[in-house]
Amino acid sequence: MSAPRLTRALVLEHPQAAPDGAGGQAITWSALGMLWAEIRPGAGNERMGAMGPEAAQRLRITLRAAPAGSPRRPRPGQRLVEGPRRFRILAVAEADPTGRYLVCTALEEDPA
Repeated sequence: MSAPRLTRALVLEHPQAAPDGAGGQAITWSALGMLWAEIRPGAGNERMGAMGPEAAQRLRITLRAAPAGSPRRPRPGQRLVEGPRRFRILAVAEADPTGRYLVCTALEEDPA
């Protein structure tokens, strides 16, 4: 594996549930730190949505590894943010046998 080009600054965010004042919960996001990454397209698929066919493009986000248990190591359920873009992390795996890089499989969320 050649070294990835980590040229994009992404902010790792963790979800937190907070009371919404009406007996439910709202999700807020707290920043855990900035990570340098490379983003490449992955597999895409199509599914039926409420308004007809919808396409979903998975992305492969490569970044420098952090030790297991470190708050700087991404986990499924967290997200990476670049300006107005949000990437929901679905899975995390080591990208190379030496464990120097991680690959996050992610979906870009619609801006809300």
